[in-house]
Amino acid sequence: MIRARDIMTKDVTTVPEDMTVEALGRVFIEKRISGAPVLNDQKKIVGIVTENDLVRKNSRLHIPTVVRIFDAFVPLGRSERVEEEIRRISAATVSEICSRNVVTVGPDATLQDVSSLMSEKGIHLIPVLDADRIVGIIGKIDIIRGMFGNAAQQKPG
Repeated sequence: MIRARDIMTKDVTTVPEDMTVEALGRVFIEKRISGAPVLNDQKKIVGIVTENDLVRKNSRLHIPTVVRIFDAFVPLGRSERVEEEIRRISAATVSEICSRNVVTVGPDATLQDVSSLMSEKGIHLIPVLDADRIVGIIGKIDIIRGMFGNAAQQKPG
Protein backbone atom coordinates (compact mmCIF):
# COMPACT_ATOMS: atom_id res chain seq x y z
CA MET A 1 0.00 0.00 0.00
CA ILE A 2 1.35 3.43 -0.98
CA ARG A 3 1.65 5.93 1.86
CA ALA A 4 2.19 9.68 2.06
CA ARG A 5 5.88 9.16 2.90
CA ASP A 6 6.30 7.27 -0.40
CA ILE A 7 4.97 10.05 -2.64
CA MET A 8 5.66 13.29 -0.74
CA THR A 9 8.24 15.85 -1.78
CA LYS A 10 10.71 15.96 1.10
CA ASP A 11 12.48 19.19 0.21
CA VAL A 12 9.68 21.58 1.25
CA THR A 13 9.94 25.29 0.55
CA THR A 14 8.22 27.20 3.34
CA VAL A 15 7.61 30.93 3.62
CA PRO A 16 7.30 33.22 6.65
CA GLU A 17 3.94 34.88 7.21
CA ASP A 18 5.52 38.35 7.08
CA MET A 19 7.06 37.80 3.61
CA THR A 20 5.90 40.32 1.03
CA VAL A 21 3.58 39.18 -1.74
CA GLU A 22 6.17 40.34 -4.28
CA ALA A 23 8.89 38.20 -2.68
CA LEU A 24 6.48 35.26 -2.62
CA GLY A 25 5.92 35.58 -6.35
CA ARG A 26 9.69 35.50 -6.92
CA VAL A 27 10.01 32.35 -4.77
CA PHE A 28 7.28 30.59 -6.76
CA ILE A 29 9.01 31.50 -10.04
CA GLU A 30 12.55 30.66 -8.93
CA LYS A 31 11.65 27.39 -7.21
CA ARG A 32 9.03 26.43 -9.82
CA ILE A 33 6.48 25.61 -7.13
CA SER A 34 2.74 26.21 -6.99
CA GLY A 35 2.40 26.78 -3.26
CA ALA A 36 4.07 26.69 0.12
CA PRO A 37 3.26 26.21 3.78
CA VAL A 38 3.29 29.47 5.77
CA LEU A 39 5.18 29.46 9.07
CA ASN A 40 5.03 31.78 12.06
CA ASP A 41 8.02 32.96 14.14
CA GLN A 42 7.99 29.67 16.09
CA LYS A 43 8.27 27.70 12.79
CA LYS A 44 4.74 26.32 13.22
CA ILE A 45 2.47 26.01 10.20
CA VAL A 46 -0.22 28.72 10.24
CA GLY A 47 -1.42 28.63 6.65
CA ILE A 48 -0.80 27.64 3.08
CA VAL A 49 -0.38 29.98 0.12
CA THR A 50 -0.78 29.00 -3.53
CA GLU A 51 -0.62 30.42 -7.03
CA ASN A 52 -4.39 30.81 -6.83
CA ASP A 53 -3.99 33.20 -3.90
CA LEU A 54 -1.61 35.36 -5.95
CA VAL A 55 -3.89 35.28 -9.00
CA ARG A 56 -6.93 36.22 -6.87
CA LYS A 57 -4.97 39.12 -5.37
CA ASN A 58 -4.50 40.51 -8.86
CA SER A 59 -8.14 40.05 -9.92
CA ARG A 60 -10.68 42.82 -10.28
CA LEU A 61 -12.88 43.98 -7.45
CA HIS A 62 -16.47 42.88 -7.98
CA ILE A 63 -18.71 45.62 -6.69
CA PRO A 64 -22.17 44.31 -5.82
CA THR A 65 -25.10 45.52 -7.82
CA VAL A 66 -27.12 48.23 -6.13
CA VAL A 67 -30.78 49.10 -6.47
CA ARG A 68 -32.08 52.58 -5.89
CA ILE A 69 -35.27 52.63 -3.86
CA PHE A 70 -36.56 56.16 -3.45
CA ASP A 71 -33.50 58.06 -2.20
CA ALA A 72 -31.60 55.07 -0.79
CA PHE A 73 -29.13 52.75 -2.51
CA VAL A 74 -29.53 49.14 -1.42
CA PRO A 75 -26.68 46.73 -2.25
CA LEU A 76 -27.66 43.33 -3.63
CA GLY A 77 -25.06 41.11 -2.08
CA ARG A 78 -23.11 40.71 1.11
CA SER A 79 -20.93 43.65 2.12
CA GLU A 80 -18.59 41.26 3.99
CA ARG A 81 -17.59 39.77 0.65
CA VAL A 82 -16.71 43.20 -0.76
CA GLU A 83 -14.67 43.99 2.35
CA GLU A 84 -12.83 40.66 1.99
CA GLU A 85 -12.06 41.36 -1.67
CA ILE A 86 -10.74 44.83 -0.84
CA ARG A 87 -8.51 43.34 1.89
CA ARG A 88 -7.23 40.67 -0.49
CA ILE A 89 -6.49 43.07 -3.36
CA SER A 90 -4.64 45.48 -1.08
CA ALA A 91 -2.66 42.73 0.70
CA ALA A 92 1.05 43.28 1.13
CA THR A 93 2.12 40.17 3.04
CA VAL A 94 1.64 36.42 2.77
CA SER A 95 -0.39 36.34 5.99
CA GLU A 96 -3.02 38.53 4.31
CA ILE A 97 -3.61 36.21 1.34
CA CYS A 98 -2.88 32.71 2.66
CA SER A 99 -5.52 30.19 3.62
CA ARG A 100 -5.61 29.57 7.37
CA ASN A 101 -7.61 26.33 7.11
CA VAL A 102 -4.72 23.97 6.44
CA VAL A 103 -5.47 20.32 5.81
CA THR A 104 -2.54 18.10 6.76
CA VAL A 105 -1.79 14.39 6.87
CA GLY A 106 0.72 12.20 8.66
CA PRO A 107 3.41 10.19 6.88
CA ASP A 108 1.36 6.99 7.21
CA ALA A 109 -1.75 8.32 5.42
CA THR A 110 -2.64 6.20 2.41
CA LEU A 111 -2.62 7.42 -1.17
CA GLN A 112 -6.39 6.96 -1.22
CA ASP A 113 -6.81 9.05 1.96
CA VAL A 114 -4.75 11.89 0.51
CA SER A 115 -6.58 11.71 -2.84
CA SER A 116 -9.95 11.80 -1.10
CA LEU A 117 -8.97 14.81 1.02
CA MET A 118 -7.81 16.74 -2.04
CA SER A 119 -10.98 15.94 -3.92
CA GLU A 120 -13.43 16.54 -1.07
CA LYS A 121 -11.81 19.74 0.20
CA GLY A 122 -10.94 21.14 -3.23
CA ILE A 123 -7.28 21.64 -2.34
CA HIS A 124 -4.10 21.15 -4.35
CA LEU A 125 -1.37 20.86 -1.72
CA ILE A 126 -1.27 18.93 1.54
CA PRO A 127 1.60 19.32 4.01
CA VAL A 128 2.78 16.12 5.69
CA LEU A 129 3.40 16.62 9.42
CA ASP A 130 5.17 14.36 11.88
CA ALA A 131 4.87 15.57 15.49
CA ASP A 132 3.86 19.07 14.26
CA ARG A 133 6.99 19.29 12.08
CA ILE A 134 6.76 19.55 8.31
CA VAL A 135 8.44 16.50 6.77
CA GLY A 136 6.98 16.75 3.27
CA ILE A 137 4.31 18.11 0.99
CA ILE A 138 2.01 16.37 -1.48
CA GLY A 139 0.70 17.98 -4.65
CA LYS A 140 -1.61 16.58 -7.29
CA ILE A 141 1.33 15.51 -9.44
CA ASP A 142 2.61 13.42 -6.52
CA ILE A 143 -0.76 11.66 -6.37
CA ILE A 144 -0.59 10.94 -10.10
CA ARG A 145 2.97 9.62 -9.79
CA GLY A 146 1.82 7.38 -6.94
CA MET A 147 -1.12 6.10 -8.96
CA PHE A 148 0.72 5.41 -12.19
CA GLY A 149 4.39 5.26 -11.30
CA ASN A 150 4.20 1.78 -9.81
CA ALA A 151 1.90 0.53 -12.55
CA ALA A 152 4.31 1.73 -15.23
CA GLN A 153 7.21 -0.09 -13.55
CA GLN A 154 5.25 -3.35 -13.44
CA LYS A 155 4.40 -3.35 -17.14
CA PRO A 156 6.12 -6.06 -19.18
CA GLY A 157 9.03 -4.61 -21.20
